[in-house]
Amino acid sequence: MPNEITEVTTKVLQTFADAWNRHDVDAIMSFMTDDCVFEASAGTDVCGTRYIGREVVRAGFAEVWATCPDAHWRNARHFVHEDRGVSEWTFTGTKADGCTGYLLNPSA
Repeated sequence: MPNEITEVTTKVLQTFADAWNRHDVDAIMSFMTDDCVFEASAGTDVCGTRYIGREVVRAGFAEVWATCPDAHWRNARHFVHEDRGVSEWTFTGTKADGCTGYLLNPSA
């Protein structure tokens, strides 16, 4: 069962970002609801790949790290307005086959 976060703060967003950089799927999933959605920036769909539901989202996150084992989200900046939080970052990573650069298709 996910933790209930009652207030969005930049500290909460940084904790979430830190979990990504540790590749800590359990910590990341503690932020997710049962009906969560992960829209990956890469994939065959128009807007990347869409993962729906806790177990599917968990598998999607694992796929990111399998594709780019050294995935890192750098220079995180967080903004909060009322009940909305936004994070922006620079993604870096090397595909498992050694290819660097923009990740066009995580399953390729």
